[in-house]
Amino acid sequence: MDTTAPRGRFAFLIHPRTDPTEDLALVHPLLGLIPARVCESAMRRLPLRPWVQATVEAVDRPGEVLGDVIALPVSPTLLLGEDRALVAKRIDQAIDLAVSRGATVLGLGALTAPATAGGAKLRRRTDIGVTNGNAYTAAETASAIERIARGLSHPPVVALVGANGSVGTAVARTVARAGVAEELVLVGRTPAALAALAGDLGGTWSTEMAACRRADVVVLMTSATGAVLTADHLKPGAIVLDDTQPRNSSPALATERPDVTILDGGIVSTPGLIRRGYPIGIAPDASFACLAETSLLALAGHRGHGTIGRPSLDQVDRMRRLATRFGHLGFDLADPTSFGRPIAVAGWTGSTHRPAAQRSTPNGAVA
Repeated sequence: MDTTAPRGRFAFLIHPRTDPTEDLALVHPLLGLIPARVCESAMRRLPLRPWVQATVEAVDRPGEVLGDVIALPVSPTLLLGEDRALVAKRIDQAIDLAVSRGATVLGLGALTAPATAGGAKLRRRTDIGVTNGNAYTAAETASAIERIARGLSHPPVVALVGANGSVGTAVARTVARAGVAEELVLVGRTPAALAALAGDLGGTWSTEMAACRRADVVVLMTSATGAVLTADHLKPGAIVLDDTQPRNSSPALATERPDVTILDGGIVSTPGLIRRGYPIGIAPDASFACLAETSLLALAGHRGHGTIGRPSLDQVDRMRRLATRFGHLGFDLADPTSFGRPIAVAGWTGSTHRPAAQRSTPNGAVA
């Protein structure tokens, strides 16, 4: 591996997630004492500016900063709300900070991607390349589905919630190409797009979450700001892969349905990337898949925009090749966790524990 080849420098945007005070407490414990509504009001009304939450370096070039994680003072409600001018201003301020620190590629974390139409609204920025991280996110989500399927006793029915979205469409096409599912159930909000995708892939589609009741594996990939999955949407023994930030599943669901396995999605093991600074809500030796894509593009010295809008299968495959190229730094699915706690999953961890997924018949009855 040539560790002397020219590299770029990245910046990756994050923001407080479901409860702003919980994430702000990572910066300083006293900030965690501020009521969420006060934080929300301050973010809306005060001239707050983005800040550097952490820096990242690769272990094969110690002392050389590979990138910055930049936090925006905006909540999920603000990002997907009606004050588009405020959101655009805060994002531009973050990009200006990134450029001033030498960034050549910018990654869009969490809801900054849907807030910018998957990065399309940032094509105007010619001073930095932009990627929404969805190509590698789709690649790793598809890999997780393949590993889960490998540990089951039969090819699963897989429901993809948010299937007509940027990540969801790429995941659907990647999983269909791999041939690991007995059936794909595509769930989303746009009937025409769902019908077209289902027609291409030979799956079924629905705009109702109730369609998940037939699925052995349910994958969440929406841009919703809270839980969208309830106990009534799941068959006995179902496996849920939550690939969203903020999460679309809640710990209460695990309590209510102990027969269901809920897994954290979109997490990549990157032990060769060292973060210094404040925590970002994930283990130090791991990255969100969209952060990993941004890191990979910087490592490869990429110039220009990366993934904008919906990733193609070619883009998914390219990110997999880059992950292999820089495999000495990690870039593989992280060991499975459920709400941050390690969990054994057959086919993924090599354990003998099999989640209790059961086959369902077309009418929804358990066979």
